[in-house]
Amino acid sequence: MTWRNWAGSEEARPVRVHRPSNSAEVAEAVKDARRNGQRIKAVGAGHSFSPVAVAPGVQLRLDAMDGLRAVDRASGLVTVEAGMPLWKLGPLLAEHGLALEIMGDIDRQTVSGAISTGTHGSGLRFGGIATQVWALRLVLADGSVVDCSADERPELLRAARVGLGALGIITEITLQCVPRFALHARDARMPLAETLGRLDELTENNDHFEFFWFPHSATTLTRRFRRMPGDTPLKPIGDLTHRLDTTVSDLGFEALCRLGTRLPALVPPITRLASWAMATREWTDLSPNVFASPRDVRFHEGEFAIPRERAVEALKEIGYWIRTRDERVSFPLEVRFAAADDIWLSTAQGRETCYIAFHQYHRMPYERYFTACEDILGSYGGRPHWGKMHSLDAATLRPRYPRFDDFVALRDALDPTGLFANPYLDRILGRTPDATRF
Repeated sequence: MTWRNWAGSEEARPVRVHRPSNSAEVAEAVKDARRNGQRIKAVGAGHSFSPVAVAPGVQLRLDAMDGLRAVDRASGLVTVEAGMPLWKLGPLLAEHGLALEIMGDIDRQTVSGAISTGTHGSGLRFGGIATQVWALRLVLADGSVVDCSADERPELLRAARVGLGALGIITEITLQCVPRFALHARDARMPLAETLGRLDELTENNDHFEFFWFPHSATTLTRRFRRMPGDTPLKPIGDLTHRLDTTVSDLGFEALCRLGTRLPALVPPITRLASWAMATREWTDLSPNVFASPRDVRFHEGEFAIPRERAVEALKEIGYWIRTRDERVSFPLEVRFAAADDIWLSTAQGRETCYIAFHQYHRMPYERYFTACEDILGSYGGRPHWGKMHSLDAATLRPRYPRFDDFVALRDALDPTGLFANPYLDRILGRTPDATRF
């Protein structure tokens, strides 16, 4: 049976597939794989563009582990099973008067997959989703089930919050949630020069700010979210508007991208049309309904995190490369911001961060463009999003992460034979000391 990720860029033919329903069954699967000399990997929703979750050996699918285990409304601590999808978690938290403090712009991932790859949203006062992790339960390579928190195995927690699936298989996550809140959202077109000229103001004076830029145009779509109390009267996007958005943004854009694939010379005018057609609007809704947006047109994606203060020059350099190489880019650049954190392999570790994501329609060539973005952003100390496409290896990544060697040492101690490894983890972390067994 062949498994493929959402983008269709990665696939695997695992020798065996398990669907455990609890931590004990995960532990048994781990012990069984170890006895049989097979690597084992857990997979979530398959929304990573990188091969981080590719399982050529034994694949664990956690869709049966999607329950809400405990809710403490007073403290805001909520425990969920690892296979809980974000789209399901948001409404469940809202029923208890709670919410995630921050979310990314896609909610198809499982909670464990989102934290393990460093998924983030946008807002200078907020870290990635993993910064909300209060405790974890994992199955280690020896089959033991362990808990980690600030009081119990704190070093493991500091590493495993963005653990890439390399330290163990997460089975439960305890999240520090906040009282339910609404977001007032404002989408507005703005000239690129104005957006870049006002970037400090826009990022500092809005709770959440991000923007999209089609590189063949001089226009951005800016998104500004203001946090409001949970009992704020809501004015969500209407059903008719939502259906029109789906038709224009998804089906219409898909058709235009297909046309651009057949006639590449049309890509620049198509993207200028798409830039012009981007909606200007305001609405207010509960936070999960605003943070996340549908992504129905398939694409390839890479993303790098650079120091926030280098954002403008990096974007100008990417734009210059596209113009001078006559590169046809059908999708926008997405630019977001996040607070610094202390998680060992977080892309925002130790610095305020600007995330620059680059995309290409999945039927169009992307390699030259992605390589250029990787090189340009790498020159600014860029750290690749672990769930997105990049070609870097351990030697290149090590100097970009102050705690890289600490993470690798912990991985080597917990899983010296590489039971949880795969070719991607071997490349970005290096092979484990006793990896000859697999």
